[in-house]
Amino acid sequence: MLDKAFSVKQAQRLDRIAIEQFGIPSIVLMENAGRLVACEIMRILKKSKGNFVCIICGAGNNGGDGFVVARHLLNNGYRVKVFLIGSVNRLNNGPAIHYKILKKLKCPIQNVSRLNQDMLKDFKKATLIVDAIFGVGLNRAISDPFKSIIEAINTFKKRVVSIDVPSGIDADTGRICGVCVKAYETVTMAVLKKGLLKNSATANTGEIRVVDIGIPKQIKEKILG
Repeated sequence: MLDKAFSVKQAQRLDRIAIEQFGIPSIVLMENAGRLVACEIMRILKKSKGNFVCIICGAGNNGGDGFVVARHLLNNGYRVKVFLIGSVNRLNNGPAIHYKILKKLKCPIQNVSRLNQDMLKDFKKATLIVDAIFGVGLNRAISDPFKSIIEAINTFKKRVVSIDVPSGIDADTGRICGVCVKAYETVTMAVLKKGLLKNSATANTGEIRVVDIGIPKQIKEKILG
């Protein structure tokens, strides 16, 4: 299985070729990713009594996927609360567009610079938590406020769905960057990442689902040789 998994550089090249050579806008890939994660969450919660979902977003593309998840859950009648770690001004084009759509939909969004009481109260009440903090590019030790927030997520032992890779896991080596989200399920985009199958990652990914976000098959075949 590992021989069919992609390194971080290969996964990033996959996206780049899809966007630059095939003309698939990154915002389309983000929309597809978030919609598929939302579908997976709805499957998980189908027989659940609760319908309150907390979505924790970083300022990168992983957070943008989280904004899309929030919109699709709202459209399907779920109660949603979004926490954005960091400044709105740090959002690049794709995430910023999806953030603005959520604001127009009056989705509850709270910008946070540290772990606070609102987060703790909502984590406790949540039926499920979505981890949209860090994507595959993380390769450094995690510090606050991210460290404290991830530790709080784990403390409540809720079902957590991580987008692409549980935040805090190196997607190449599978090692934990100081602390990581312990996921109930990891929904990873387009291809399996090598680090999800290595070292400490295997105890923290939960079930792994690879979803097709619309990247042409021939690109994957070309990269794997």
